[in-house]
Amino acid sequence: MSAIEFPANDTWYAHRISYGETDQMGILYYGEYLHLFERARSQLIRERGMSNAEVERRGVFLPVREASVRYRAPSRYDELIYVHTGISVWSRASLTFVYEVFNEAKDKLLATGQTQHACVGPDFKPVAAPAWLKELLGS
Repeated sequence: MSAIEFPANDTWYAHRISYGETDQMGILYYGEYLHLFERARSQLIRERGMSNAEVERRGVFLPVREASVRYRAPSRYDELIYVHTGISVWSRASLTFVYEVFNEAKDKLLATGQTQHACVGPDFKPVAAPAWLKELLGS
């Protein structure tokens, strides 16, 4: 099923494609995948007992510094899809999330991607990924 060896500390985000997310051909618009990735990341953090907002209140911001998507098969209006998400790499002051998008049966890979996030403080200067964040998200 998985295109890569997926990180063990993962989540599955379910999403029904709305009309407004599609292009003129009725296919999920390519830019929407980054929105799906964001929702899946947020769910992963929330499932571990915290929200992105709480992470930021604790002084750690995770801006995206690099993103990529590889489109393999189209997703269409009103289809239920699943975004499989996990953290593949922790560096001193960054982390990388990986994503796989599947159809409803989870037997067809529709897209893969990754986002790399810097760890920065409120002044947007790099900071080391705090131990509590690594523990929360499973480094």
